[in-house]
Amino acid sequence: MYLMMLHMIVIMMITIMIMLMLTMISKKSIMDTEKLSPFECGFNPMSNKRLPFSIHFFLIAVIFLIFDVEIIIILPMVITIKYTMLKYWIITCIIFIMVLMVGLYHEWYNGMLKWTK
Repeated sequence: MYLMMLHMIVIMMITIMIMLMLTMISKKSIMDTEKLSPFECGFNPMSNKRLPFSIHFFLIAVIFLIFDVEIIIILPMVITIKYTMLKYWIITCIIFIMVLMVGLYHEWYNGMLKWTK
């Protein structure tokens, strides 16, 4: 029992020493203040919050998220081809891809994909 307590104390002391050494080594210098300041999407968060924001940037970000999520939905479809009937699998894939194409056409038709106007 005494030996186990001694081991626990030694392990805790080593852990505390390592943590103290790491905090002393990793202190940030004054030169790193620019790196430590937050930077969000090209805007300084300490500036005026009422600056005009490009809605086009927001639309491109939403389009990216939509297509990114759709890729995550498409990937398991390839794996499920073994477990489902081929006819239903093909119909599901065609409907899903048609929905994607209609959405892409709608975004293209409304000019959401043009970065400069």
